[in-house]
Amino acid sequence: MESRTRVLKFMSEILLYYRRPDPTTWVYLSSFLTIGLYFVFHRFWSIRNLDIVLLILLAPGLLIVHEGYRRQLIQSETLVQDGLVDHSETPSRVDAVVASRAVGAVDALSAALPLLALVQTETDAASITMDPSDVTSESSPIDDQKEKASNDPARLGPREIQRLGFFYLFIVEAFLLLRLMLDPLMVRRPLLDPNLTSGGLTFIGISLFIFMMANVVTSDSRIQVTQGPALGPGYALMNMLPAIPTRPATDGLGGSSPPTPAEMSASQIRLATIAKALAIAAHLAIVTGIVLIANRHFANIRAGVGCATFYLMLPYTAQMTGRVDHALPAALLLWAVLSYRRPFIAGIFLGLAGGLVYYPLFLLPLWFSFYWQRGARQFAVGVVAMLALLMLALSFDDTASLTEHLRRMFGLLNPNRDALGLRGFWSLGWEPIWRLPVIVAFVILCAFFAIWPAQKNLGTLISGSAAVMVAAQFWHGYGGGLYIAWFLPLLLLTVFRPNLQDRIATKVVTTGA
Repeated sequence: MESRTRVLKFMSEILLYYRRPDPTTWVYLSSFLTIGLYFVFHRFWSIRNLDIVLLILLAPGLLIVHEGYRRQLIQSETLVQDGLVDHSETPSRVDAVVASRAVGAVDALSAALPLLALVQTETDAASITMDPSDVTSESSPIDDQKEKASNDPARLGPREIQRLGFFYLFIVEAFLLLRLMLDPLMVRRPLLDPNLTSGGLTFIGISLFIFMMANVVTSDSRIQVTQGPALGPGYALMNMLPAIPTRPATDGLGGSSPPTPAEMSASQIRLATIAKALAIAAHLAIVTGIVLIANRHFANIRAGVGCATFYLMLPYTAQMTGRVDHALPAALLLWAVLSYRRPFIAGIFLGLAGGLVYYPLFLLPLWFSFYWQRGARQFAVGVVAMLALLMLALSFDDTASLTEHLRRMFGLLNPNRDALGLRGFWSLGWEPIWRLPVIVAFVILCAFFAIWPAQKNLGTLISGSAAVMVAAQFWHGYGGGLYIAWFLPLLLLTVFRPNLQDRIATKVVTTGA
């Protein structure tokens, strides 16, 4: 009997000892799987293959930024441990301390909670129960990394690594933007289904979804107290939600860090539960929205299943699974496309997306242009009604004045005066004034999509919406380049869509709500 008990315990340890894959490992695995399932081997020089390559090329940029954030966390925690700075110090103070210690090229930023939370969320973040020997074996490399970061003057600093990663992401996203702008000219769209049957794709997609959502549900590691950039444009109540970490943990950093559930207050735990539910619901809405759009509007459910599985397979999706501010706007934009035949409902979804994270508001010129001949009034009523409802809800939030809430909801910020709260690329030493020409070019692009092409159809609506959200990454001052979910599902639909020239507003739009 005792022998049987030992055998059962041994088997449970083997079968249930699941480790979440390291980000780099998942990049390799998902890239090979993507090529095997979607690459058109009999038409090597096809646009489909180019699209697949560009989507795969996003992953190295995310890894580079991830490495910069990881080193920045190690460096910040080391300074806190030594008692030289605390988490309230400004970046200039941290830089001064680093310079006084002759760290050389290793720069430093503030170790404020939003930044530490961003590192935890966008890199590694979930604890796994280990044997004592495992903890010992994994803690020593971190100590070695701390020592190397302090003693190797030729080592790239966190800010240089982040800058390199953002540059890489912007280059790939620039190619994606060009691809989306040229999409209306691609009239010939041959049917190129995935290399696996719908049943196989469905099985893989459901399995991936279950694993990713299980990571969200079981996440009990250090949790970001606030979801989005509290100083940036967006909805105040949205920023109250925490970001749920879903990546493997890198423990042993010491110092002060985002709280674990045991250290959180009752209200923070309640908000974390809400954030988990919203993250799961948003990803479920994205997957189902993709499949329904392909089934109803493309008449090709296999393409929809393949597109949804592609979305779940990409490294970005696994890395940002717990970010509500990434997934929820993407789900709302997808369901606006799904409801495009009913402009009032589409306006509600688009108004909600724009009210929550601000940047989708720049899609309004394109969508009004699509509905101009039929449905524009109903679309406007839907958008205005949803924005008014969101503004009414803000009146119950006493954390700031209603004027301040509205100013941030609609992005009425001064690019120079409000530059102290910048995150991501624009916080890495660039003068905020350089955002102005990028913003002007973005506004011109939005106006361009409002007038070109003159006759818009569902295909141009999808590709144009994706292009606008890609272009928003270049001037997004609070993590621009990393909000890939805002355009990723729309981009995938553009890649898999058939010719939709006959889906114009005057033919398919119903004026009733």
